[in-house]
Amino acid sequence: MKSPNFPNNEAERLIAVKSYNIIDTLPERDYDNLTELAATICNVPIALITVLDKDRNYFKSRYGMALTETPRNVSFCGHAILEDNIFIVEDVNKDERFFDNPLANEQNIAFYAGVPLVNEEGYKLGTICVYDFKPRKLNASQIKAIKTLGQQVVNLFELKKRNDNLNTVKAELEQRNDQLKSFASLVSHDLKSPLSNIISLTDLLKEENQNNLSEDSLLYLEYIEDSTTILKDYIDGMLLYYTTNELLNSKKEDIQLKSIIEDIKQIHIGNNVKILYDNAIIYKVNKAAITQILMNLVDNALKYNNKTNRTVEITYEYQDSHHKFSVIDNGIGIPENELEQIFEIFKTVENDYSNTGTGIGLSTVKNLVEKLNGKISVTSKLGEGSTFSFTIA
Repeated sequence: MKSPNFPNNEAERLIAVKSYNIIDTLPERDYDNLTELAATICNVPIALITVLDKDRNYFKSRYGMALTETPRNVSFCGHAILEDNIFIVEDVNKDERFFDNPLANEQNIAFYAGVPLVNEEGYKLGTICVYDFKPRKLNASQIKAIKTLGQQVVNLFELKKRNDNLNTVKAELEQRNDQLKSFASLVSHDLKSPLSNIISLTDLLKEENQNNLSEDSLLYLEYIEDSTTILKDYIDGMLLYYTTNELLNSKKEDIQLKSIIEDIKQIHIGNNVKILYDNAIIYKVNKAAITQILMNLVDNALKYNNKTNRTVEITYEYQDSHHKFSVIDNGIGIPENELEQIFEIFKTVENDYSNTGTGIGLSTVKNLVEKLNGKISVTSKLGEGSTFSFTIA
């Protein structure tokens, strides 16, 4: 018996083999279908898909063979990966390399044909091979077919590798996202408390010293209070933006639009605000997510509105198996050149009065809508108002 030599690039080849994470994995139907097809095409009792490790020949898929691997030094496939074409032994008993091979004798192997599995970098990872208990030949059609099957095996290897890489990247991103959410929560807690204290103390100073402070000093206090409120809104917005996934975990339920809007109205009561809405029942939706979306859109509609009487209308309809909502306001409107960027995080609309948003609310809305398999759009006319429409499944 002659044991197979190692390829000249064996060290690099083994690194390539390891990168596919194929060895010692569970059987898979996609591979088993190919070995069964190879056996059928070649009219043989045994077909294997093998991967050559450092010391063993591992069988990723086997048809008609009970063994799951063999030592590499007795393997036929160790010889096959040294070839650039199909490797065929028509009669094992007449071949000096194999006539006394213990594997051949134990399994009564008389015929072998193996096609190297060559990856994109040119490394021969293993083989797709067939065995028979009697000497034989393969015709041209059978040789062509088994080569084609070999390419399909390589395609499966590459697909698995890409999926594994994607899963690794996904896991890393999820871990980083969890870390970011934890950081956002920590920062929010540590910053919101002193900011709230600043706002309260500023109010107290204004109230107790109304008659003792100059007009400029009162304006400075208002500036401190306004700036602190804006910073607090930024923190709240960032925390909400990075915790939207938690809202999506809520179960779907039937809701009445009125109950959601009435809760939102309570936030803006007494501010010369009129909120109109359809009294509709909405079936099987995520109430927490819908509430947050509508709350952000109403808040945005009122924030960018300099009318004496601010109006927001919310409409709903069920259209083409989708829930469609529209939030219509009589606010300042959005310049046409800013419509495409309005949902980007930290993007705000320029205006000539003091109300300025954080640029987080609408990006949070878009984030939630898209995660609900929906779409959102906006139309607007300067000086007359905007209409935000979104659909969810």
